[in-house]
Amino acid sequence: MTLQKWMATVAIAACSMVAASAAEPDAKAPAPKADLSQLTFGTLRAMPADAAKAKVAEWLKAAGKLDQAKLDAAFASDKSTIEKLLAGVALGNPELKKIVDDARDVTIAAPTTVPDVLKNEKDAFVKTNVAAAFARTLSARKVYEEALAAAADIQAEQLVDPSAFYFFKAVAEHSLAGYVRKNKVDAQASIVRLIDDVVDAPDRYKMVATLMFFDLQSWAKDDKDLGNIGKLMDNSARRLDLARGGKTTQDIQKKIVLRLDEKIKELENQQKGGS
Repeated sequence: MTLQKWMATVAIAACSMVAASAAEPDAKAPAPKADLSQLTFGTLRAMPADAAKAKVAEWLKAAGKLDQAKLDAAFASDKSTIEKLLAGVALGNPELKKIVDDARDVTIAAPTTVPDVLKNEKDAFVKTNVAAAFARTLSARKVYEEALAAAADIQAEQLVDPSAFYFFKAVAEHSLAGYVRKNKVDAQASIVRLIDDVVDAPDRYKMVATLMFFDLQSWAKDDKDLGNIGKLMDNSARRLDLARGGKTTQDIQKKIVLRLDEKIKELENQQKGGS
């Protein structure tokens, strides 16, 4: 079986498994379900640089800031299309590119909110792609909460690189799923979109995404499972590495202590019952 056929098989299996595996029992409320209404089945693909350039040119022209020579120079580089787009956007609003550059700079504290300059951008194409670049950069730095906040309103059909967006979104959701149950469901949906919808997604993205998908299926449903407690510990350590020791981190740490205590009591009761 070729890699392509194998990935197609995985995609079909993933779709059939989502409905069955996404739900996770909750004694207090029904488990969240993935929103698969946006599935487009093979209609998303990377946008050619010329098409992205034309859209940036329209945006610059509408703002009265089109300098064709500078835009041509921005898109003449050998960088990726998204980097060319960011360089072109900087001609109209340098702050939009700056938020991505700052997010990449590990000497600068990672942002704790989505910048207003991004929230206030009106053009859907520019806003979507700058937000995707910003979210991808934060995800690479393990700043997952803000990455997902930036990705919340992204329009997939406007993306220059939909495969990178869904891959890094799934990474963030998978990493947070240990203490935010909805993120497990969202991660599954992002993985399905990457495999089913993006026709030119790199094999490396699909293979890692597939591993994440099946990893999610193997997670124990018992909150007291040591693997689940370990995921909480990982997220606590991640947030402390980011110098975020506030309420969210403290809540995670409280859950760790509570679940460890419950696990110890459970083991003690089992020991008493067996003696």
